[in-house]
Amino acid sequence: MFLARVCGAFVLLALGFAAPAWANPADILLVNGRIVTLDATSEINEALAIEAGRITATGRTDEMRKLAGADTKIIDLNGRTVIPGLIDSHIHAIRAGFRYASELHWDGATNIGEAMERLRSAAAHARPGAWLIVAAGWTPRQFTESRRPTEAEIAAVAGEHPVYIQLFYGSMLINAMGRETLGITSEEDLPGAKFERDGEGAPSGWIAGTGAVITSTYSRLPKPNMEEAIDGTRRFLRELSGLGITGVIDPGGHNLDPQDYAALFRLWREQSLPLRVVYSIFAPRPGKELEDFQTYTKFLPMGTGDDWWRFNGTGECITWGMYNNETPDEADKQAFYRVALWAAKEGMTLTVHWNNDGSVHHLLDVLERVNREVPIAGLRWSIAHLHDASDSSLQRMKALGVGWLMQDGLYFSAPTYIAERGPTQMRRTPPIVSALRLALPVGGGTDANRVMVPNPFVSLRWMLDGRTVDGIATRGSEEIPSREEALRIYTQGSAWFAHDEGRRGRLMPGMLADLAVLSEDYFSVPLSRIAQIHSLLTMVGGKIVYAADPFSDLDPAHSR
Repeated sequence: MFLARVCGAFVLLALGFAAPAWANPADILLVNGRIVTLDATSEINEALAIEAGRITATGRTDEMRKLAGADTKIIDLNGRTVIPGLIDSHIHAIRAGFRYASELHWDGATNIGEAMERLRSAAAHARPGAWLIVAAGWTPRQFTESRRPTEAEIAAVAGEHPVYIQLFYGSMLINAMGRETLGITSEEDLPGAKFERDGEGAPSGWIAGTGAVITSTYSRLPKPNMEEAIDGTRRFLRELSGLGITGVIDPGGHNLDPQDYAALFRLWREQSLPLRVVYSIFAPRPGKELEDFQTYTKFLPMGTGDDWWRFNGTGECITWGMYNNETPDEADKQAFYRVALWAAKEGMTLTVHWNNDGSVHHLLDVLERVNREVPIAGLRWSIAHLHDASDSSLQRMKALGVGWLMQDGLYFSAPTYIAERGPTQMRRTPPIVSALRLALPVGGGTDANRVMVPNPFVSLRWMLDGRTVDGIATRGSEEIPSREEALRIYTQGSAWFAHDEGRRGRLMPGMLADLAVLSEDYFSVPLSRIAQIHSLLTMVGGKIVYAADPFSDLDPAHSR
């Protein structure tokens, strides 16, 4: 009977009726805003009440104020828009945080001079002989010069420091001191690499190579110590909080060893995480995948953790023979099948990195084989990337109950894609509307930070206009979602992959109070300005984790 009264009260409050006299006072009230609930009717409310980390009511400001008690914190939004907290469904946040304090970043730099100034500043503050590393989130197309920096430009600002600069997973610049430090004198010292040369035949400093060459070279660079790793993780996750991100789903990745998770775990133990982290295990050793997964998960069953940190199964590399391999043989498929079948029997969620539709039938064949033995629809399996997914592949995924993790990688790399595939294919890449029409689970994300910046509003704008970092129009209007559809992908869509769609992604009574108060209204601001939106106030479970003017006095950083 009591439960019925509580549920009835929630319904009344959601419809704007006064709270009954016996209702508990709210811990926090957000009033005078535009609360985007993303419920079934896309209702916009003025105010929202939070108690014990969950939303208890939404409605008109005058009605919500009746829920205030002596200790209720009331935050006047002054007309600002509030959205459900954004969830990046595929981001290498743990690796990014681990390295964040020991690397520098060119996110947002618009010309080479600005990038070099950041390098100069880093050199001035670094320990003598310390490496200067730029390993993530930039492209020559973001610079007005539309080119990579030269070794001469690097030498002019780096001083007596070895330098490593990585461009995606295809090339890297290592300056003369860096090459000397690593003992690299010729291509023979890096099998599979090719030294690029200038017009006079001298090495340019840039080295082209496969992903394996790049990642193995990066692994030779010094790792941050624990203090640096904790500082970097704290800083990177705070940056995400400032962008309205309240949750991430992390697929592991290259250059991330098991011991490198220690900084994240330390923050979790200290209850210092500013967002929810759901993560999976990336296969560590080629040929030992099943053995390693079985060992690692012996005391880490699916779902271990809490609301702030939780284990979510295996991926994005399940087996090395089916990772970035367009032509797997039967032995590769059999090895993948063994691991996938084990994961299905263990009730594990599984996510798979796959780039191209032309070869994804190899993967789907194996998934269908597993599904015939152990139904996988309830396990929230997913395929990441697959920008050029065909209708046939999407339909096969839908039949299996497999979701699609879609990212904005083409914001940087579409011109290369167009050169390879042609403009006709580009018009439907990625096929966002086609996937939604099938009711396929779709999660939004970035795949940051090696290949993309982590800003979700850059991704949302790209979803809505298809334009690259240098302004090239790509995707056709038939595959452009509405603003609401794009936001749902980045909230409740992503939550599905964390088994949380019933608790996150909407601002409704009973849901976790994960939300962001925006600097501008996402629904009315000109499309070109969406990428400049950021959060002024971010809450996770009713806890304020980030605040900026005019709410900066509420920022938890002030109390540290």
